[in-house]
Amino acid sequence: MPKLVRLYIRHVLIGFAIAAAFVAMLLWFNVMNLWHLISTSDVGVLALIILWFAHGIVFAGVQFGLAVMSMAEPPKGGSGGKRQQAVRGEAQAIRVPVRQDSDPRS
Repeated sequence: MPKLVRLYIRHVLIGFAIAAAFVAMLLWFNVMNLWHLISTSDVGVLALIILWFAHGIVFAGVQFGLAVMSMAEPPKGGSGGKRQQAVRGEAQAIRVPVRQDSDPRS
């Protein structure tokens, strides 16, 4: 299996595990009475699976994005371009000619 596919699968599984822990904490701390809603409903198991799956997609995407972005090598050499000093002084008004016969609405 290619390394990129293994990297993707590993970090997606990590993301879904984090999502499971997050949903468990939501239920444990009873956020917005979520434990009561899921435990007393006849479709509570389905709601729990959908809640975990939706959070899993988000956390897996973030986890894989962080993994890919952390693979970048630090830039070598300079600090990123030539910095020119701004000229300090008085601001001066510049006259801009405008034709009188021009109508901006036309």
